[in-house]
Amino acid sequence: MSKARETAMKNAMTIDVEDYFHVAAFKDVINPDDWGQWPSRSDASTRRILDLFDEAGIKATFFVLGWVAERNGALVQEIARRGHEVASHGYSHQLIYSQTPDVFRAETHRSKAILEDALGTAVTGYRAASYSITRKSLWAIEILADLGFQWDSSIFPTRHDNYGIPGSPEQPYQIATPAGGRITEFPLTMAKLGPLKLPAAGGGYFRQYPYWLSRLLFNRASENGQRPQIFYLHPWEIDPDQPRIPGASWFSRFRHYTNLARCENRLKKLLRDFEFGTMSECLQAEDLTTIALADLKA
Repeated sequence: MSKARETAMKNAMTIDVEDYFHVAAFKDVINPDDWGQWPSRSDASTRRILDLFDEAGIKATFFVLGWVAERNGALVQEIARRGHEVASHGYSHQLIYSQTPDVFRAETHRSKAILEDALGTAVTGYRAASYSITRKSLWAIEILADLGFQWDSSIFPTRHDNYGIPGSPEQPYQIATPAGGRITEFPLTMAKLGPLKLPAAGGGYFRQYPYWLSRLLFNRASENGQRPQIFYLHPWEIDPDQPRIPGASWFSRFRHYTNLARCENRLKKLLRDFEFGTMSECLQAEDLTTIALADLKA
């Protein structure tokens, strides 16, 4: 790796380690009790991503679902062995605002413990399933701080049918809770295009936009490489041969299957076009402002 690449401003590369049958798009046709009946493909596709990152010489943050980690601790250990950061993606991939605070606390504690048992070290980062910390579930921030998480990446400053807090800050910031806790929030990437503000963080947007537009938006969001941003992807997004889910709506199929066959090559281009590192690396370089949790409710 060149000295210039080592010292350039880095963006946060993040991977949400889950299987194709966990996604919110299929929640109406797949019961979580039946997950074990579907063939898991997360191990192979995650290892493929690890290989791509090795080839590109980058380190990333992997948000691992507790359900996956419980069944495949060796994958969690392999992620860490290759020098990447491991964080929690919760346990059951349910939308937080569909849970009670007690259920969320118990599941989040469980997922944190599973990862820490596999790694032998503390896990301090968290990302909610489908970015489902919204104004309806801001109580989750207090629980995360209470459980010992130091940073979170669950708030998307956009409007969406499943997630988003429109108008919330678009750069990393600290949230002060009523109980005196503090947790750092690294929101998902947004970018201006004329009068519009568009999501530019990855995932389905990355697959649905043409690559030139993703590159343009990500570059604008980072102010031509001056401010670190977040990119995210799921292992199933580079797996075009995954089983198709019967009974899913046309819209769910569109969201999930669009451009799966093109995604890996697009990811390779992105790794060449931008510098990436872990969430913790990016946050160390930030001068954070602090807002009260109540301010996000407005």
